[in-house]
Amino acid sequence: MNSFPYAEDKNKRYHSWNFALRQQFGEKIFKVPIDAGFDCPNRDGTVAKGGCTFCSVSGSGDMIIAPEAPLPEQFNKEINMMHKKWPHVNQYIVYFQNFTNTHAPVDVIRERFEQVLTMPGVVGISIGTRPDCLPDDVVDYLAELNQRFYLWVELGLQTTFETTSHAINRAHDYQTYLDGVAKLRKHQIRVCTHLINGLPGETIEMMQENVRRTIQDSDIQGIKLHLLHLMRNTRMLRDYHEGRLQLMDRDSYVSLICDQLEMIPQEIIIHRLTGDAPWDALIGPMWSLKKWEVLNEIDREMARRDSYQGLFSVSQGNNYAANSHAL
Repeated sequence: MNSFPYAEDKNKRYHSWNFALRQQFGEKIFKVPIDAGFDCPNRDGTVAKGGCTFCSVSGSGDMIIAPEAPLPEQFNKEINMMHKKWPHVNQYIVYFQNFTNTHAPVDVIRERFEQVLTMPGVVGISIGTRPDCLPDDVVDYLAELNQRFYLWVELGLQTTFETTSHAINRAHDYQTYLDGVAKLRKHQIRVCTHLINGLPGETIEMMQENVRRTIQDSDIQGIKLHLLHLMRNTRMLRDYHEGRLQLMDRDSYVSLICDQLEMIPQEIIIHRLTGDAPWDALIGPMWSLKKWEVLNEIDREMARRDSYQGLFSVSQGNNYAANSHAL
């Protein structure tokens, strides 16, 4: 019998985002994706050009319904679509999703954010960004938001290995990530770190090590584990055609996710275990389109192992002081 303390569903053996939101708000909550019109520093020449090699022209916002619409209109279109399935939800987390949502002067960030934070029912904010886009005045504004709303900052790390980071044109190093987390945690801002499984040249052992390092080196409260989606019109297609990228099969991915979950302390919220991609832009793996089948397989594999999140938990935050620069 499953007695995992962070799950109401007997089939869940990890601390899911859905469970965390129900604990926080007592009911189902929508996370509403928004395109706030920001760019990325490794696309516009600030630190590099071309963007990450896996990134599509839409950033991570391929699934947003009306990315060109004014922000309040985007918000209403998204919740109207969600209400077709869940008509009684009336509290929302605004998710500033694609590209780098702190890559602008703080006055610009404030003006765009506040357009939707005043919409009826908004109780939380989730901000997708990069660790090299956290200047002090922006962090101060985030600290203010943290007093007003349920706030998460989602930091794209993707890998802890500098060779991989260079190969995918990430254009920041691991130390920058560590320093970024520390700046946010100084204000008690919740941090969710993004990692991608299946990047070119990374072995299963390296993907496991990405999770171990992230947990051990930084004080985070959430984590997103993504499957690499190979998309049309991305620079990563060259890696694939030249044999430097092997797409993961489903069984290997499920086994890896379970290995990673076993390392993550139970208190850390699992925001995602796979991702979404538009079918008409996806090169592979095509099995990833059946998202719920993948999630169900993860549940089954954890049950088969009689395992759970944190079974072999890594001690969190032990190495940060030794690895970080003075802030």
